Amino acid sequence: MNTPLINHIKSSFLEIFNVEPVMIFSPGRINIIGEHTDYNDGFVFPAAINKGIVTAIQKNTAEFCTAVAADVNEIFEFSLNNIQSIPSGGWRNYVLGVVAEIQKKGINLKPFNVVFGGDIPVGAGLSSSAALENSLVYGLNELFGFGLSKKEMILISQKAEHNYVGVRCGIMDQYASMFGKGNSALFLDCRTIEAKEIYIDLKEYELLLINTNVKHSLSESAYNNRRSVCEKVASLLNIPALRDASEESLLNIKSKISAEDYQKALFVIQENKRVEKAAETLKNNDILALGKLLYESHNGLQNQYKVSCDELDFLVNKAKENPDVLGARMMGGGFGGCTINIIKKTAIASFSKEISLLYKEKFKMECSIYNIELSEGTHIIG
Repeated sequence: MNTPLINHIKSSFLEIFNVEPVMIFSPGRINIIGEHTDYNDGFVFPAAINKGIVTAIQKNTAEFCTAVAADVNEIFEFSLNNIQSIPSGGWRNYVLGVVAEIQKKGINLKPFNVVFGGDIPVGAGLSSSAALENSLVYGLNELFGFGLSKKEMILISQKAEHNYVGVRCGIMDQYASMFGKGNSALFLDCRTIEAKEIYIDLKEYELLLINTNVKHSLSESAYNNRRSVCEKVASLLNIPALRDASEESLLNIKSKISAEDYQKALFVIQENKRVEKAAETLKNNDILALGKLLYESHNGLQNQYKVSCDELDFLVNKAKENPDVLGARMMGGGFGGCTINIIKKTAIASFSKEISLLYKEKFKMECSIYNIELSEGTHIIG
């Protein structure tokens, strides 16, 4: 965990408010495999990581709340009466959303002060938003003794994002950030919101993230388009979600949908199976098989679901050429963000140097490389 960050947030709080705060760490997350399956009631395979949001929070005696975003040095004061989202409000809407969703549960929230900051790279697809939401609801629950369960808290976080930020996210990000376990990934069923912890031992290999440092503008519209395609196909199949479809049943309606939509639905069905296979490969310590599944996943995201981009494809193709990389794929919604790679520990330095040079040569910009560890979920820190 980032001790300088924790010290910075705590000292900032003490300097501004002159009172000892409750301190919370809420992690970001990776997703080993299972992309675009969450909103299809399917399976995903995320894990919390040791990069996240640190939050300092305490009650106050004022008539209003004060929130401080330490990373951007912005202060926001607001009343607990008549909370509404702010057009282009950025981080403020995450705070307001969590507060409003707590109030909707009939909880009488009192004024508080909060300072937060993080070490999750912005736009990398590591769910800094879920980490912020979770840290705030967790801190308020601790501070005021609401008695909310972790499951209730992640639903508050998700609704905050839906209703106050305007992002119709699935539950994976909030779940992984809240329930993460050190050295484990979560095989999560997005329909039942139940997960099995699966211990991760990659032996002489490690997970490495490479950030393209791009986010192409069509990501949001493309996400909404893919989601509506999935819903349309599920409706034609007369099932609740594509999680319930098979390749055989999809073939039966092939003539009723476009070739592009057929491939998108087929990808979701196949990706869901890959997540189940990935859980089995890790139980059996078959890291080689897991790597192959990652490459298959990227191929589907690139050629069937069509949510990749040149920068992501370049990084995955270079990984394929390196015998020390067992598997790689784009991670997240698409059109930018990170690739996740399973790489031999002894090759990390040389591969990182090589890929950085090649990427800069090709795209005239830097990529960023992150070593990560799997972390505990949202919790109080000293």
